[in-house]
Amino acid sequence: MTFEQTKYWVALGRARRMGTTRFRKLEAYFGDLGNAWEAGAAQLKAAGLDAPSTQAVIEIRAKVSPEEEMARLETAGVQPLTWHHPEYPPRLKHIDDPPPVLYVKGKLIPEDERAVAVVGTRSPTAYGREVAASLSGELAGSGITVVSGLALGIDTIAHRSALSQGGRTVAVVAYGLDITYPRDNSGLSRQIEELGAVVSEYPLGTRPDARGFPRRNRLISGMSLGTVVVEASEKSGARWTVYHALEQNREVFCVPGSIFSPASRLTNRLIQEGAKLVSGYTDILEELNLRVVSRQIEMRLTDGLADNLPPSPDEEEEVKLLRWLNHEPMHIDDIRRNACLPVALVGSLLTMLELKGMVKQVGGMHYVRTGEATPIYGN
Repeated sequence: MTFEQTKYWVALGRARRMGTTRFRKLEAYFGDLGNAWEAGAAQLKAAGLDAPSTQAVIEIRAKVSPEEEMARLETAGVQPLTWHHPEYPPRLKHIDDPPPVLYVKGKLIPEDERAVAVVGTRSPTAYGREVAASLSGELAGSGITVVSGLALGIDTIAHRSALSQGGRTVAVVAYGLDITYPRDNSGLSRQIEELGAVVSEYPLGTRPDARGFPRRNRLISGMSLGTVVVEASEKSGARWTVYHALEQNREVFCVPGSIFSPASRLTNRLIQEGAKLVSGYTDILEELNLRVVSRQIEMRLTDGLADNLPPSPDEEEEVKLLRWLNHEPMHIDDIRRNACLPVALVGSLLTMLELKGMVKQVGGMHYVRTGEATPIYGN
């Protein structure tokens, strides 16, 4: 999507009541939202907007310049991604109400699709702090992007631990990206921007509001394969992340705690109700079918100290094969024809990819790509 098109999405996002449903109505009716920006009240109503929403668009046009909005974003170092932008998180597109525009400081990359959310109380116990640091660090060290909400407590520990392992972390916040909140995390926020991304669905200048945080949590779970709750009371904001994860059909993991600890009441109850109990980071990786990609092993391979281990899956033939595999079972003969490779070579490649946890045979010589295999773009 071009600058000329994006600026109207950003400007319309300033209007009250303009959420996912109304953006979809405008796009379906007008196609190019530049036409919606110029439309009169009758056309906006014909597109499906109710009277208050129509009035909100008309009012915002008198106050906002699309060009100036884009200039403000550039000055603030913020990139707006509409849901048509190639860098918009693919998993986020499939929740019920994806933000029409996602504002980003830093950089989202394809590898962030291998993400796990780590959330919990703002007032963790010593046990909770230790567990959050261990799980987040181990996940990041295994090539998993750690997603959290930049709040004090478990969120802060999750982000810091991921960064300490040289890993990726994404912070999802409930205010404009020109706002510093909480102030104690201003330095951490800058680190995340440099080594990951801070994202928000809110335009610049939007102040933190208690109503925004539960809604923000749908993005934390929506960007992730699963959500890990470390410590949380029954009234913790983390419960909203759990509810959203369940609605989005994402996995929920909980760390068990003392039956006497108020900080573990929500997590213990959720385990009783079917959440996956976490005793270590490998529980999460195994449940999500994610292979451990430890940095120590990668270093040993690079240094030639582990020649007996399988090489990294970047050989031309393996990449070529993976392009034709997805999560729908495909027979080996169809794989061979699509990849234009000899049947003997295809068999050996599939065996190697199975050992690496990147493909799985599901019976009758049919194969699927697992969650471990990062999406490969192009032909």
